[in-house]
Amino acid sequence: MNNKASSLIAALLVLAPAALAQDGWYTEGDFAPATRVRITLTNSLDIPRTNCPVIIPRRLMPVVSTVEADVTVVDPALPPQPDPSPEMAKAIGSGVTFKETNGHLVPYQLDDLDKDGIWDELFFTSDFKPRETKTFFVYIGVNERGQFEHFTHAEVGSYGKHIVPWWESEYIGWKLWYFSDVDLYGKSKPRLVANHENTSNLSGYTAGSEYGNDIMTVSDTFGAGGVCLFEDPSRPGKPSRARYSPARGKGQLYDTRYAYDVVVNGPLRSVIKVRIMNWRSGQGVYEYEQEYTAYAKQIYSTCKVKFPTFIPENPGTVFGCAMRRIMSEDKTYQKGGTIISFGKNVDIFDPDVRRMYMTKIIVPFEGIALVVKDAYRPQYIRVDDSGGAHGFRVPVTPDGAFEFLIAGAWSEGAVSNTPEKFQQEVLKAAREFNAPIGVTAVELEKK
Repeated sequence: MNNKASSLIAALLVLAPAALAQDGWYTEGDFAPATRVRITLTNSLDIPRTNCPVIIPRRLMPVVSTVEADVTVVDPALPPQPDPSPEMAKAIGSGVTFKETNGHLVPYQLDDLDKDGIWDELFFTSDFKPRETKTFFVYIGVNERGQFEHFTHAEVGSYGKHIVPWWESEYIGWKLWYFSDVDLYGKSKPRLVANHENTSNLSGYTAGSEYGNDIMTVSDTFGAGGVCLFEDPSRPGKPSRARYSPARGKGQLYDTRYAYDVVVNGPLRSVIKVRIMNWRSGQGVYEYEQEYTAYAKQIYSTCKVKFPTFIPENPGTVFGCAMRRIMSEDKTYQKGGTIISFGKNVDIFDPDVRRMYMTKIIVPFEGIALVVKDAYRPQYIRVDDSGGAHGFRVPVTPDGAFEFLIAGAWSEGAVSNTPEKFQQEVLKAAREFNAPIGVTAVELEKK
């Protein structure tokens, strides 16, 4: 036998026990399921992906009718946990999990996105090596043990005399103070703060505490992101916006109307739905819906836009989205469907309070970004009204839908707190946004 053959056999003997271990059936305490779904996932990118979102549509699953608590997602490559100490078990309470074999429990969500009482997507996050293919198991069986820490939050509440939707990760947060254009707030350390600020009516500008700060002046701008239409070919840089209709200020019976709902609230992703109705721009009649999603351990939010009513007077009307040029903009990065605006020595203090008390809060760095998926063929355009904006024209799609991503960071945050780090993270997020984790195989297995 030659040396190459001997080396190959030796390598296979070493790998065989590991492969068998990852193929073994998971147990946790007295939970020993006999049914599972093997899911094979692939990272098509040549870069590592950390805390990467994974979405498994229900239509791909061979077992679709099950109680939510009877699902257990396991990564067979992770080390199983031992039994907890008595002190740990007491501190955790009834959700405590016990000794595992053949892998480790993965936090997950079964999300009912259309609110018909049936889950639509299995969602979890994982790390992937470049070009890596990984196996996960979804075990089916009665087991109510297990509690998942929340890293995202969404809510709709009365704040500042009107209804405001909020969505956040532990690093960064967003809200719609101005109905259709996103406001941005930063965290000084990883934590969820929207519930506290909302229910306590804390001003995001003046809190100045461990809860972080409002770090965006929106006013009449696009803020950290907003949807628009480009209706007039003779003025390609002049967008139409829902909150600036000809009936502005005439009340809800005549002006554009807004409604908000929480679709999903954690632990790993949270989704806000926005309905914008009765938008009569003077050059068309429109309604559109948005789903803004915050993700665990990420500085970005994605947005799915859908126009159920799209009746333009001008056949050249196209979709659009934009963000303001960040206050004290120092430089920009733009390539393809990605634009990043960097601010230097940014005054983030509330303009009204600043005029009264001559007070400033200056932060060395603040950045925002906007990314439109390449599949929608976005065209970058600089908008000079509304405080100045960076935007994209998006050709009208057959289904009236498109998707974009917004991101934000500041020098006081725990991550992406320099211009270099922020740009690196945004460019990575853009690549991942354009190439979601692929589901390459789904198989039902029984003992």
